[in-house]
Amino acid sequence: MSKRVIIDEGYCQKMITSLALLDEFWEHDTGSGHPENKNRLTSIKGKLEKTGYFRNLLRPEIIPASDEQISAIHDPDYIKEFRQIVQNGEGFFDMDTPYSSKSFLAATLAAGSGISISDSIIRGDAKNGMAIVRPPGHHAEKSHAMGFCLFNNIAITAKYLQNRGFKKILILDWDVHHGNGTEHSFYDDDSVYFISIHQYPFYPGTGHSDDRGDGKGKGFNLNLPMPRGSDDADYLNLFDKFILPETDKFHPDFILISAGFDAHERDPLGGMDLSTHAFEKFTVIMKKKAEELCQGRIISFLEGGYDLHALADSVEAHLAVLSG
Repeated sequence: MSKRVIIDEGYCQKMITSLALLDEFWEHDTGSGHPENKNRLTSIKGKLEKTGYFRNLLRPEIIPASDEQISAIHDPDYIKEFRQIVQNGEGFFDMDTPYSSKSFLAATLAAGSGISISDSIIRGDAKNGMAIVRPPGHHAEKSHAMGFCLFNNIAITAKYLQNRGFKKILILDWDVHHGNGTEHSFYDDDSVYFISIHQYPFYPGTGHSDDRGDGKGKGFNLNLPMPRGSDDADYLNLFDKFILPETDKFHPDFILISAGFDAHERDPLGGMDLSTHAFEKFTVIMKKKAEELCQGRIISFLEGGYDLHALADSVEAHLAVLSG
C-alpha cells in the first residue's frame, strides 16, 4: 500500500488512514422510515468510491468486541439481554431505538471497529482512522440503549486504549445532540476529558454548561451548548476560545471524535447552520492538534447525520483531511 504525502501550511506528514466500513452494518435493520437507516451508509460509500484516495485506505480486519471489552462500559446484564432479545426478531428498546435479528452482531462489530483501528495505529500500520459504523453509540448508557445507539462505541474504545497504555484520552463530540452516554461513562474520571458541542435545549435534554464532572473528574467534562441556528463562525469561535486551550492543557495521549454530521444546515433532525466546509475545518484543527500533542493519533466515529447528501459530503470532507 502506498503512503500518501500531505503538505499543509508548512508541514509534511506521511499519512495512512485506517477505515472500518463493513457489510454487516447494513444488516442492522431499522426500517426504511427510520432516520438512522442503512441508506446512510449507502450514500457515504457511494460518495467515497468516487474519490481517488478511498482505495488506498487501510482496511484492517474488524473483530467483534468481546463481552469483556464491552462490559468496561456496559452492564453485563444489558449485554446478555441484548444478545437474547434479538433472537426473537425485530423490536424496539425504546420508541426511537429499534433492533433486528442482526443488530447484536452489527453492534459488536461497531464497538470492535474502534478497537481494531486502535490496534492498526498502535502497530504503526496507520496514523489515524475512522469507524463508519452502524449502529451509532454516543447516547448508549451503561444499562440501556437510547437514541438510535446500542453500545457506546467511542467509550469502549477509550477504555481499550487505556488498557493498552494510553492513559489520557480526549473525546470531542460535535454531533448536534449531546453525547449523554459518553459523558456519564467518564463523569467522575480525570483520565478522560469529554468535550461536547451541541444544540441546547434539545434531545436528550442533557449537556448543561454547569455539568463539569464530579469527584476527581471535576473539570474534565466540558459542555458547550449552542443555540439553534449557530453557524460555522460560532463553532470555530468555540474551538479557539475553549476546545484548543483545554486540549493543550490536558495534553492527551489519544484523541477520539464522535463525528456526528447532523449539525449540517440541511439536516432534517437538527437546527444548526453548519456548512459542509465546517466539518473539514474542524478536522484540520483537530488533526493538527493531534500531530502536536500525540503523534497524530486520532480516531473518529460516525454518529448522526440524516440528510443523505449532506452526510455523504461531510463524511468525505472529514475523511479527506484525515487521509491527506
